[in-house]
Amino acid sequence: METVITSIKIIEYILLIYIGFASFYIFFFAFAGLFYRKKKRAIHGQARRIAILIPGYKEDEVIIEVTKSALQQKYPLNRFDVIVIADSFKEHTIYKLRRLPVRLIEVSFDQSTKSKALNKAMEVIGDDYDIALVLDADNIMEPQFISKINKAFSKEIMVVQGHRVAKNLNTPFAILDAISEEVNNHIFRKGHRALGLSSGLIGSGMAFDYKFFKNVMSNVKAVGGFDKELEFKLFKDGRTIEYLNDAYVMDEKIQKSEDFEKQRKRWLSTQFVYFRKYALTGLKEFFLKGNLDFINKVYQMIAPPRILLLGMVSLLTLTYFLFDFLSVSLQPHVKATYWYFVFAMTIMTFVVAVPRKFYNRETLVAALSLPKAFTTMFLLLFKLKGANNTFIHTNHTTNSQ
Repeated sequence: METVITSIKIIEYILLIYIGFASFYIFFFAFAGLFYRKKKRAIHGQARRIAILIPGYKEDEVIIEVTKSALQQKYPLNRFDVIVIADSFKEHTIYKLRRLPVRLIEVSFDQSTKSKALNKAMEVIGDDYDIALVLDADNIMEPQFISKINKAFSKEIMVVQGHRVAKNLNTPFAILDAISEEVNNHIFRKGHRALGLSSGLIGSGMAFDYKFFKNVMSNVKAVGGFDKELEFKLFKDGRTIEYLNDAYVMDEKIQKSEDFEKQRKRWLSTQFVYFRKYALTGLKEFFLKGNLDFINKVYQMIAPPRILLLGMVSLLTLTYFLFDFLSVSLQPHVKATYWYFVFAMTIMTFVVAVPRKFYNRETLVAALSLPKAFTTMFLLLFKLKGANNTFIHTNHTTNSQ
């Protein structure tokens, strides 16, 4: 019996330390994000040549709209090209794309991945570019997007992440996904840059020095989460990722619970894969080189996602409250007060990080889906085996307004 009690005590403290630190981490960077300020940049007359790379897998529903929108950028027409990498598109979609002033590259792989598509495209288009801008096949850029990206580049800044926002808020899951994205923008981009750390990449709406990107990507073999592998390679090389909070690119948000499950399964699997891959390297980078960006990214791979964290903190706080309130004979070893403090930190994080535009009735209705989202993600923790070895495609549609 004593062994059981000791084991329970250890588990209680492990949960408090793991979840408590995760809550403090996002709380700390959420408040740091309040002090983020747009950097004043010297105005350069140079309009760099930009390759807008749009890889797509069976994205017939959205690719024409996205391509036409990309062509409308307010930037010298002879200084940018739109390159569509078409994997498994229908014939009528290919026909429509050929009628547009874009570079169309048709590809086919035994196992499709974004990294393979991007590498193939850069192999075909050559090296006559200064910047590589990566979009998802559902992304719509604001008209000034690549102009702002161009101005942000310098000898010191070779990687820039734009501000990705929701294109649609038409379902409860779309609203939750949109809020989650903005919370991450505040914590992992604004908060990190405010303290001098690198912004996190998102996977699209991101730009790189072209030659640098082509060289780095040649060594990226990821099936899923290629942006995470990119980050680790960039941080190991001592590069800083800049963030442009005022450069907007719209992204289609998850609309159905089934798509939410597929997407989060891919993301969770990616986290664990890269934690295992880079944990030891992270310790070496930190203790031998003082590489904060690298060890920080390693920690993010083992930290619980925000929805999981909110759910776990809420359940554990409620559990300890009931033990405390009911005064049952079998009491926990950790004081309930500690969990009240963790809960308060977590709630304050979301109060600070969630944009005020989401403080409305629609968000309250969407919040009713939070228990389902939390349960889905919790159960996925036990279904991750092999997920990162398989390409998981998320469907996009034009009916997302």
